[in-house]
Amino acid sequence: MNGQHDDLGATIRAWRDRLPPSAVGLAAGGARRSPGLRREELASLAGISVDYLVRLEQGRAVSPSEQVLASLARALRLTPQERDHLYRQAGHAPPGRTSISTHLTPGVQRLIDRLSDTAVGVYDAAWTLITWNPVWAALMGDPSGLAGRDRNLPWRCFTAPAGSTGRVVRTPAELAEFERSMAADLREVTGRYPGDAGLRGLIADLCRVSSRFAGLWQEHQVGPHHSDRKTIMHPEVGPLTLDCDVLSVSGSDLRIVVYTADPASEDATKLSLVATIGVS
Repeated sequence: MNGQHDDLGATIRAWRDRLPPSAVGLAAGGARRSPGLRREELASLAGISVDYLVRLEQGRAVSPSEQVLASLARALRLTPQERDHLYRQAGHAPPGRTSISTHLTPGVQRLIDRLSDTAVGVYDAAWTLITWNPVWAALMGDPSGLAGRDRNLPWRCFTAPAGSTGRVVRTPAELAEFERSMAADLREVTGRYPGDAGLRGLIADLCRVSSRFAGLWQEHQVGPHHSDRKTIMHPEVGPLTLDCDVLSVSGSDLRIVVYTADPASEDATKLSLVATIGVS
């Protein structure tokens, strides 16, 4: 058995053993052989099968993909240095500044965990949804069944019928402004990540399938997408008008999107009800 893969398995096991269930919002639940996560818990958090995790830890899975490594790094709450070490042990170059990172630092993950009564979603620099909390899923619809481009906000906006972005309701003027803002934001991101193949492919495909995006792209406007107010049509509680704030993370291009309401408003009452109802 290859020593490098043995080391990879041992590293994953050690990091799994050191991570208490409470750190990822799980109850300890009975006797444990170690204080850390069980295999099935880590597999669920990382979105991989338990069998594949077993093979990784035993050194029998020898070439995990970068996507799997990114998911494990997020689930294990790795620091950037630990994430880079994981990639190298698996035979991959660590994500560099030339490519968009999807890595969640432990601090960002703790922030999401603590905002348990607020709808929070985290996007990468190209506006692809990385992770979310239960209130987000209840408010916006559960995104766990989406993959690839279907998790990318600009792609959904410019390719879905009438610019649909799920439960968000916009007037024609609001939609036009949102589309312009998205195109300008992506133009700015391409300046930071000119070598990111995934980003280049996204832009090329958007220009090919959406004449609206292609026209906006040719305007060469540059600028970040800002916070705004949005109306969300929930299937059970009806419309909610909420503040949508986009928070930046120091040293990272992650975008933390938070939906909140004035505590004394009817919308705040509806948002609390949405959180109680859960995913519908």
